[in-house]
Amino acid sequence: MEKVNLEEKFALFNEHWSPKIVGELNGQHVKLAKLKGEFVWHKHDHEDELFFVVKGSFKMEYRDRTVIINENEFIIVPKGVEHRPVAEEEVLIMLFEPATTLNTGNTENELTKHVLDKI
Repeated sequence: MEKVNLEEKFALFNEHWSPKIVGELNGQHVKLAKLKGEFVWHKHDHEDELFFVVKGSFKMEYRDRTVIINENEFIIVPKGVEHRPVAEEEVLIMLFEPATTLNTGNTENELTKHVLDKI
């Protein structure tokens, strides 16, 4: 039952597209990530994802539209919906998703993280 300081946790890593676990509750992981550039198109067949922007902004691309998520805003991507996050500048985000969620969903490539660091 310790508090978590997001600024301190974000200072512990520099890599992009590599989520870090900072908390767990009810089968969910609370993750922090730094995004920059384009991610891969993917979907999660069994999990919804919540992306909360702590600092910066990014675009969530869907096949039929794009949504800009700014600082202090969040978006929930429903399970089964193909999406791709794109960040022109570095953005700091918090993710809430089931512990079973693979960061690249149905796509396996060099960005896939099967084991996440806990910080």
